[in-house]
Order: sequence, then C-alpha cells, then structure tokens
Amino acid sequence: MESVGRWVTVSLCLLGCVAGIMAGTESDATVCSQLTNTSCEQCLKNVKCLWCSTDNECMVYPLKKLLPPASICKLSSARWGVCWVNFEALIIAMSVVGGIIILSICICCYCCCCRKKKKSRSAALDNEKALRQQEERKVRQEERRVQMKTRHDEIRKKYGLFKEDNPYSKFEA
Repeated sequence: MESVGRWVTVSLCLLGCVAGIMAGTESDATVCSQLTNTSCEQCLKNVKCLWCSTDNECMVYPLKKLLPPASICKLSSARWGVCWVNFEALIIAMSVVGGIIILSICICCYCCCCRKKKKSRSAALDNEKALRQQEERKVRQEERRVQMKTRHDEIRKKYGLFKEDNPYSKFEA
C-alpha cells in the first residue's frame, strides 16, 4: 500500500512538472548542463532538467518527445521529477494504474446496468405479485362476507327475526 501511495505521489508530481517544463528556454539548457556530474537531487530541483544516471549527466528534458529517446538516455537510467523512479518503472506503474482505473470504471458501469435491469424486472414482478395478492384478498373478503351473511341469517331464523319475502309488500316502481 505504501508503494501505491509513492506511485500516486510521483505521478502527481510529474503531472505538475509537465506544466512547468513546457515553457523551456535556452538559459534552462545552460542551467541544466552546469549541474552535470553533481547529484540527481541537485539536477532535478529544476523541473525542466532530466538526469541520466549512466553518465551522471543533467540535461534539458526534450520537449518535442513525450519520452526521452534512447539516443539521449535509456529509459531505465533516465530520472525526472524524483530520483528514485526511472522512466521504465514509471511507464509500467502508470499503465497498471490506468488499466485498473479503466477496468474499475467498466465494472462499475456493468454493475449499474445489471442492477437497473434487475430493478426493472423485480419491479414488474413486484407489481404482478401485488395485483395477485390484492385479487386474493378480494376473493377472501367476499367469501367472509357471504359466510357472515349466512351466519346472521341463521341467527335471525333462530330467534324469529328473519324477514321473509312478503308477497304483499308495497310495490316500488
């Protein structure tokens, strides 16, 4: 976990340094060349300089190239931004981190889409289930209503309160 934090720090540092390196001048070349045969730390204090550890040379970072060409310095011995990370390791680390980020985004999108489909399917099933339950409740309620009516009619007959249909009742129009 500590190494991941270092790589993140290095990548942020390098991204910040890219902004500063874009405005290079000829005086930067002389400043960087004066730091040849000193130390990596001295050279890299100026963000526009590149340190080549094979020949202890400090030079201006080549602006027209994204990575320094092998004719200037091999990637395994080129240092920029910090002395403890070479370009080869930086490229590998940035590729891995970028791949993980892209993979994470793809997985998140896939999971969100699947969850949305599941929700729509489950919502339809829930609606169907709710309608079925409501229909069952209505049927049970009607059965109970009929049972209660028959029970009440039986009680009325028992006590003589049952109103039978009177053929001589008042005619309603």
